Amino acid sequence: MEVLVNFQILQLRQQQFLKVMPKTIIVKLTRAGAISGPFTITDNLGNVVATDVPRKTLIKGTTFIVDNAVTIIYIESTGTCFIKKAFLLESYTPFDVSSSKFTQITTACLWRHLTNIQLYNSYYGVTQPYIIEYPFAYKFQDEILQNVKDYTKAYEYLSIPDGVFNDNTRIEVDDKWFTHAVLYNGQQSSGLLELVAKPKNNLKAYNQYPIFNTDSKTITYTKSDNFYQYNTFWALNKSAYVPMFNTSCESMSIDKIVNQDNMDYGPRSFKKAPLRAKELKVRHILQDNCTTHLVSQFILTPAQISYK
Repeated sequence: MEVLVNFQILQLRQQQFLKVMPKTIIVKLTRAGAISGPFTITDNLGNVVATDVPRKTLIKGTTFIVDNAVTIIYIESTGTCFIKKAFLLESYTPFDVSSSKFTQITTACLWRHLTNIQLYNSYYGVTQPYIIEYPFAYKFQDEILQNVKDYTKAYEYLSIPDGVFNDNTRIEVDDKWFTHAVLYNGQQSSGLLELVAKPKNNLKAYNQYPIFNTDSKTITYTKSDNFYQYNTFWALNKSAYVPMFNTSCESMSIDKIVNQDNMDYGPRSFKKAPLRAKELKVRHILQDNCTTHLVSQFILTPAQISYK
């Protein structure tokens, strides 16, 4: 993490009061990791200059008023990735400050994992998404995807009375699985699919699906013979000439996110284009849940040969 710290002493007519009056500093972030922030700023006198300063604010550059005796400020990232650095107050020209550009880097901070066996994908109290993607390649003919069958074991961990972990403290459950899915090939995408368990013994609730949301489509999955299965999908990207994914700036562990501007989640009675190609990628995501441990064994994508 690097910043430009420029200071300007408030001009006073009576120079004898200059030593006791505050001064204005400009703080501008020039290098930082993708998951750094928000920031707390303190000085070498022990004063808190600002708290919860957003990353975007420091990238643009912002001013603070500090005591005239301050010579060092400390900038601390208090979010997911903790890092703290000290910076000397230095003089820069207005041109130096305005021309400095921000560069995103890989933040070199340590991550501790599995300190609590009951929490799987949790880092420093923040639940990170668990993502797994399967690639498939078909033979000479294009094939149309029929459904997705996934053999995954979902575990929930019970409390450990003696503090010593063993396999007897976990149970396999049927009502937990991935929460989202994205199916795509080189020119088609299913968009973001929200996965919920099929309502049991409730036909009225089941007939509500699929649910067409603004930025996703909610569909049901079933579990039978230890296979999780779903099949309510079709290609819904608006144009094959617009990228189906965007680069994520939320986390370094998320390589891409669905380009929602190119997706049409509206209901369709007809013209439901099947996912048809010589290859396919199935992306499963567990979001906002760190108490479920998913152990994926293998996945099947039954497809039908498409003749043209």
